[in-house]
Amino acid sequence: MRQIVLDTETTGINKFNTYYLNHRIIEIGAVEIVNRKITKNYFHVYLNPNRNIDIEAFRIHNISNNFLKNKPKFKDIYKKFLLFIKNSELIIHNAKFDIDFLNYELSLINKNIKIENFCSNIIDSLEIARKIFPCKKII
Repeated sequence: MRQIVLDTETTGINKFNTYYLNHRIIEIGAVEIVNRKITKNYFHVYLNPNRNIDIEAFRIHNISNNFLKNKPKFKDIYKKFLLFIKNSELIIHNAKFDIDFLNYELSLINKNIKIENFCSNIIDSLEIARKIFPCKKII
């Protein structure tokens, strides 16, 4: 059984509309687990978003515009990323956020594909935490 634990960082969120519109992914980190054991196989990349990072987002992840200016763009890494997650079960905290952002990035490079079509299943660890601790505030 192959699982990938995945996380992204973004330029911010649009609080008044679909939260990913006009924002971009600036970091993707993913770690492979095979048969419940972490392997040495991982995917990590910083991305140039071609836009400024909102100050609220910077305060969360501390990734600066200057740091990202010479990094690759999503269109330059998406094939390698999709190959890495292919046929795996994704484990993501607040999965809708990351999946929607990843699908948005794919749509911006005119790819009519969805992350959901590359993986066998998506587990949202935030949903699990809310079921286990229904009265706690979980971020």
